[in-house]
Parts: sequence; C-alpha cells; structure tokens
Amino acid sequence: MEMVTVYIDGVEIKVPSDYTVLKAARKAGIKIPTLCYLKDINQIGACRVCLVEIEKARGLQASCVYPVSEGLKVYTHTPKVLAARKSVIELLLSNHPQECLTCSRSTNCELQSLAKEMGVSDIPYTGERTIHDLDLSSASIVRDASKCILCRRCVSVCNQVQQVGVLGLIDRGFEATVGPSFGHGIGEVNCTNCGQCINVCPVGALRETDHTKRVWQALADPSKHVVVQTAPAVRAALGEEFGLPMGTPVTGKMVAALRRLGFDRVFDTDFSADLTIMEEGNEVIDRLVNGGKLPVITSCSPGWIKFCEHTYPELLDNLSTAKSPQQMFGALAKTYYPEIEGIDPKSIYSVSVMPCTAKKYECQRPEMAQDGIPDVDAVLTTRELGAMIRRAGIDFVNLPDEVADAPMGLGTGAADIFGVTGGVMEAAIRTVYEVVAGKPLPNLELEPVRGMEGIKEATLDIPNYGEVRVAVAHGLANAGKLMDAVKSGKKQYHFIEVMGCPGGCVGGGGQPLVTSGQRLDLDEEYQVVRRKAIYAEDRGKTLRKSHDNPAIKEVYEKFLGKPLSEKSHHLLHTHYTCRGKYNVEIPEAQAAAKK
Repeated sequence: MEMVTVYIDGVEIKVPSDYTVLKAARKAGIKIPTLCYLKDINQIGACRVCLVEIEKARGLQASCVYPVSEGLKVYTHTPKVLAARKSVIELLLSNHPQECLTCSRSTNCELQSLAKEMGVSDIPYTGERTIHDLDLSSASIVRDASKCILCRRCVSVCNQVQQVGVLGLIDRGFEATVGPSFGHGIGEVNCTNCGQCINVCPVGALRETDHTKRVWQALADPSKHVVVQTAPAVRAALGEEFGLPMGTPVTGKMVAALRRLGFDRVFDTDFSADLTIMEEGNEVIDRLVNGGKLPVITSCSPGWIKFCEHTYPELLDNLSTAKSPQQMFGALAKTYYPEIEGIDPKSIYSVSVMPCTAKKYECQRPEMAQDGIPDVDAVLTTRELGAMIRRAGIDFVNLPDEVADAPMGLGTGAADIFGVTGGVMEAAIRTVYEVVAGKPLPNLELEPVRGMEGIKEATLDIPNYGEVRVAVAHGLANAGKLMDAVKSGKKQYHFIEVMGCPGGCVGGGGQPLVTSGQRLDLDEEYQVVRRKAIYAEDRGKTLRKSHDNPAIKEVYEKFLGKPLSEKSHHLLHTHYTCRGKYNVEIPEAQAAAKK
C-alpha cells in the first residue's frame, strides 16, 4: 500500500493512502470524538461529531469519511471545530429525553460521555420533541425510539453484518426515526432477537427485555428453590462489567457472586453443553451411518434457528433436533435434579445467565416446555447479572474462586469452547471421531474450524467411516451465504455449525457493551480477545471431551438410559416452526454428501 505524509495538529505522520483522517489521527495518538461511526460497520459521516478543519477545504469535514492525501493538513481542536462539535451535541440533546438518572445506559452512554467531554452545561435550543411509545412487542428487545439519535449503527449491523434487514430509516426530517417498516413492532417482523443492534446502539434506544425483577422476586420467595446455570461465554466477559481487562476468565468469582446473590444451587451450562454433544453427536453418527437427512446443522443458537425458520424453512429438517444447552439444562433441572435430590419439581425456579438476548425468546417458545411448564423461567444477560451483583453490593473483583455445585456443575473443555465460533463443531468431532473410529482424535485442537473467517471448511478422515466434510459459519450474513451454497448444490457437507452472532457467543447481544472508541483502540477484535479466555479454559481442563464427563455418564446411568433414548427424545429434543415460504428445493446433489 502506498504511504502518504499528513500533518495533524502539526504532527507529521505517514499512513497508508487508504486511511481516513479519523484513522490517521488515531495512529498519531489523537482521539477525535465519534458517535455514528462504528469501525468496519457504519462510516457515513452523519452525526458530524467528528468534524475537523482541513487546510484549503471548504467548511468543516467529517473525519470518519474524509480520505487522506499527500501533504494534507488537519486541525482537530481549533475554536471553530470545538464550537461546532458542542453545537452538534446540544442539538442532539434538544430532542433527547432528559432521563439520564433512570436510563438503562446511564454512566455508560456515549452521548452522555460526549456531552461531558464537550463541556455542555445547558441546552440552548428549545422546542418540540419527537415522542414515541415504547416497543414492547419482542420477548428479547425493547425499542425506545424517543431516545434514538438516528446514528443508524443498528441499521448497518442489521442490514450488513447480519443481513436480517428489519431496521431502517422511516419518514423524513423531524419525524424521522429508525425501526421496522410500516409501523410494525420489532417482535412482529423477522427479527431474530440476536441483539447485535443493542450492542452497537450508543444510547438507550435499544436494550434487552429485563428479567432481573422476576429473578429478584424468585430469590426472595421461600417457596421457590432457585437454581442458576451459566453459559461458557459469560465467564470470558463478566469481568469487564467490573473493570477487569477484556478477556479475563472469571469462572470462580462468578460462581461465588451467584451464591452471594442467594441462588440455592449454582450450576454450569457446561454440563448440558457436554450433554448436547452426546445427543447431537450421536444424532450425527446415526444420520451418517443410517442414511439420514444431511447435512446435519447445529441447533444451539436460537438467533440462527429463528433466522432459518424465516429464511430457509426448507432446511428445517436438516437442523439437529437436539435442544440448545440452555434448554437441555432447564429440562433436567425440573426432572432429573429434583428426582435425585428429593425436591418438589414444582418448587424449582430455573434461571440461566447467557451472553445472548435471543435466549430470552427461546425460553418462552412453546416447544421448550413440558406439560406447559417452561424448561427455563428467566434468562439474564451477562450485563443483567453484572447489574444484579452491583446492586447487591458484592465486591466482585475481590471474591474468592469457588466451584459450581454437583450434580449439574461439572463440564469439560469441550463444553467451554461452545462459546466461540467453531467450538460446537470441534467439541462434537472430539466425541464423534472417538466413537466411530474407536480411538481418540490425534489432535484435540481442530485448527481449520477456529478463527474469525466468516465461513470455514474442513475435511476429516474418520477411520471406519471415511471422509466427513464440515463447515462453520458465524454471523447471520455468513450463515445465509453458506445456506445458499448448500441449497444450490455448490457445496456438499455432512455437518455444519452455525452461530448467529459474529465470533460466536463471546460476541453475543447480551455481553458487556464495547463503545466505538474502545473498538478503535483495541489491537484485535473484541470477540478475539474474549475467545482467548475460552480456549485457555479448555486447555486448563483435565477433561476435554464431553463423553469423558463423569456427571454426564451418571445422568445416563441414573435417568436417561442412553443417548437418543425415548426419554432423551422426550426431554432433550424438539422441532422447529416454518415461518417462511418454501421457494427453493434442496437439490439431489446433497445426496453426494452421504457416504
């Protein structure tokens, strides 16, 4: 790449010729404020917060879209620039609810931070404000259009990164807002509940549906026996809520905090992730050996499942029938656990802590219940758990490390890696290979399915079977590309893993928020930083294969019988719902994927 010399506030710096002024300034150690800008996702220069003065250019320019050139001279904090930025913030605030003390983003709002940074002490502009009703139509996401600042970050992530396309700019001028078309609620359209829109919203216009109130009530109810499960990705991110460096694993402190909150038993979703591998892995083996529907597609990600139901209903039969680890755990928490502990099943209140907003939708699906009783009663995001810990006055950072309770608290390294893209595939192969080949996989770490590439492929040679072609996709846009290739017959696989969120669960819609400035400052993508903690957990485990988990062996011996048994099918498997039209048949070329 050709290098050019630019001058930013008198500092000479050489940068690649494809840089913007914003990126060049960042390299020079000068932080130009941003609001609508989001690295690699939303670069539209709409908010005008990143204005700079450029010699010989007419007027102030948005640095996030202005390209560098040889000899360019830029000034980032002249009186004219500072006054313009402050005016922009004042104008935004003039049509923004003054609810900072009660807003979900209070103290963690990018607009609030910029107002302080710009020295805004009052709002000189008064007049009419746009007021909208809360959109409570979704089981996972609350939309407050009155707080929307029209930055369009959510539009970009929904349309470009996920390619779900349910958010857009509606109306014009003062009446402009962001939301689904034709006045629909977000729960009335093809939203997948992935929550990536929440992750990028700089204010409180989008947030998760609150489950903390119902959990506090359950904890205070002496008639309820409240159990909690924690997903693999939560332990890699919860520490960020308390100022710990990104990527710090906090499994032990998380368990200790949950006990101090008052949960009767603290369990681990790692247990049911291992259980998922036993059920899903054996389902894969059954379809491979007995000529079942191929490719088998994983069903752990509820955002992906809903996307498939809407967009690829003709592939529903390819989905594994295995419930997600959250739902498997919930099913056993209300059957197996009370049976072996002698507890009234009706008293069990099942809570999960998830990195995922779509899990709130999943837990209330009618398919995820037994005789009308839901497997899971409440789902907390990582952020919500952090808020509960702070509210309880628990000194999280200085907590001792504690271990989860038996019988549903033990998990293997294979379960840990469920939290990253490629992890479910890798965990499944560790077990499928050993069961089919009759010997351990030579290398447990399956590098071809690791990494942040959108679609990854690998071919495995499994003794006693032959070649098995697998693929991994993360983020719904990549999932769509992969499904299109499968439908057209361009690609043939035996087994496919799909995660709805970029990077997998570590990048889930319920994880701690990462501001646009933080994303710019990180040397690596935040999902990559968190992923390292997950792989470290796996490497640190003595047990790294799901079928070696003694707690899993025990649940089959005492309760389920064997994988894919009648009881397993009743409790741990499900079906999915066609929410779209069949328009393309899967070609017969898919038969080539069979042995």
